[in-house]
Amino acid sequence: MTQKVDFLTKDGVRISAVFDPASRPGPAALLLHMMPATKESWSAAGFTQLLVKAGFSVLAVDLRGHGESRTAADGRQLDYMLFGDREHQAKMLDVEAAAAWLRENAGVTEDKLAVVGASIGANLSIAFAAAHAHVPATVALSPGMDYRGVTTPDKVRRLGSGQSLFLAASSDDELSFQTDRRLAEMKPDSLVKEYDGAGHGTTMFERRPELMGEIVAWLKEKTG
Repeated sequence: MTQKVDFLTKDGVRISAVFDPASRPGPAALLLHMMPATKESWSAAGFTQLLVKAGFSVLAVDLRGHGESRTAADGRQLDYMLFGDREHQAKMLDVEAAAAWLRENAGVTEDKLAVVGASIGANLSIAFAAAHAHVPATVALSPGMDYRGVTTPDKVRRLGSGQSLFLAASSDDELSFQTDRRLAEMKPDSLVKEYDGAGHGTTMFERRPELMGEIVAWLKEKTG
């Protein structure tokens, strides 16, 4: 049953999230949305439900300035539309806090954690995996080389041989499409899915729904 949870980042931002526990202990997936989406975008597409059915616990967060994650430590209201690059880069603290919540409240160890992101969430997912060598699987939907200072080439080069990367983009999303190809050159064992007319980020789930099942099957293999 879906549970609404919240937790604080190291810099005092209160992050809102939804947690869908699996029926038994197992791997977990941390979901990081694109702009201007929210945590609900994953369940609206049906992706959360597929993950739970496959045995994953799922935590989907509202990154700071989005959805219900609006309150800073000093009480200021946050709005991603007003963010500068440093505030977007600080979203990494949201990801770290989410992983800590999973560890402390659901017993999810790093080696059983998959990170899935779209757009800037894709960049954040890669950056998190690069900083946590035991994270086995990362999915990046429409990543960029540099989203507001959250970069990927340097991070992909840091991924270990035991860390798997799934890249997906559509040719009508030229920047992400070319980014996938360049990142795959840096990590040749990446799985790359390319589409035509599928759009950006989780829009690909709407236009190519089979992608969701492919990701879930891949995650199950990599976290098993």
